[in-house]
Parts: sequence; C-alpha cells; structure tokens
Amino acid sequence: MAALTQLTRSAITLKGSAKMVTDYLNFGINSILFQRGIYPPETFKNEEHFGLSIYVSSDEKINTFLQSVLGQIKDWLLIGKIKQLSLVITNLSNKEVLERWDFKLQYEEPAENCTDESKPIGTKDIKVIQNEIRDVLRQICSSVSFLPLLDCPCAFDILTHTSLDADVPSGWDEAGPCFISNSEELRFRSFSTSLHRMDTVVSYKKIE
Repeated sequence: MAALTQLTRSAITLKGSAKMVTDYLNFGINSILFQRGIYPPETFKNEEHFGLSIYVSSDEKINTFLQSVLGQIKDWLLIGKIKQLSLVITNLSNKEVLERWDFKLQYEEPAENCTDESKPIGTKDIKVIQNEIRDVLRQICSSVSFLPLLDCPCAFDILTHTSLDADVPSGWDEAGPCFISNSEELRFRSFSTSLHRMDTVVSYKKIE
C-alpha cells in the first residue's frame, strides 16, 4: 500500500504536464530576453525556479503579454492542438530576423487518451522531469557564450504553430515563417513529461 501511495503522489497528470511545459516556456523565454539583452538588465528580477537562479522580467506589459500567450498554450496542450512555439528576435530598425528560438512539441500520449485531466496518467516521476527542465534552462542561460552578439536594438515576437482545427483567439494575426538567411543552429537537450516532449533549438544569423 505504501508503494502505491508513493506512485500516485509522484505521477503527473495532464494538467500537471501542461503546467510544467508552460512554466518551462515562461522561464526559458524570460532567460532569453535577459541573456540576449533585449531589454535592460535592471528591468529583470532574480528568482529561484527549478533549482536555478533565473532572471524574470518585471515589466508589466511583457508579463501581461506572456501570460496571455502561455495561458492559451496551456489550453491547447490539454487538447493536443499546439505543435510549436517560436520566439523571434528582430532588428528593431530594419525588421531583419536575427534569431529564432523554436520550442517543438510532441505528444507522447494521444489527447483522446487523457480525458480525465486530474487523473495521474504519466509514467515519469515529477522530480526527474524537473531535473530535465533544469538542465535545458541551464543550457539556455549559458548559450550567450556561443551566440553572436546582438549589437543593435532588438524586438521580439512569439509565433504559434497549431493544428488547423485549433480555435485561435480573436486579435491573433497570421504570420510568415520568419526565415533567417545564412543561418546556423544550436540544439539543446530535450525533456519529457511522458505526456509531452519538448525539443528546443535556436537558429541564428551566421557572422561572416
């Protein structure tokens, strides 16, 4: 009986998996905005998440925007409608795409098999998942030493890649793929909740 109780407590639910994925996206995006110098460092505050010190934006407009996007991502995760989220960094003056961070999702358990969102259906211990997420976030934080310097004022936007039958909120506009000419890629570790798998890759403009 004790073993069964422990298994139930550590197993992950569909809602729990969706929250862990969106938490990763939130802290990953914030880390990128800080590490890549998109906004001044004094507009960020240091917080502890997944056993790491992560810089999180204190700008109300940025946080409202991210909360809106990630709230919708979480809803799509519960029904298997989101395929990828891309963070696009552009040159503010000429709109040239300098970097594209792709967060690619795979569904390890079909959405139709996850009808009870509160039932533990994952097979992976939550602590193991948290450790995997921490490893990817650590890589993102250290990637600044590998990526070219962004020596111009930059802006960012977020693109979502969904299933054709996904309900898209009003006010969300269609966008192009945001290709980068003469680009290189840097791939990060993957993590899996046993319900969702996340692969992260950054494409960046090669310095000639």
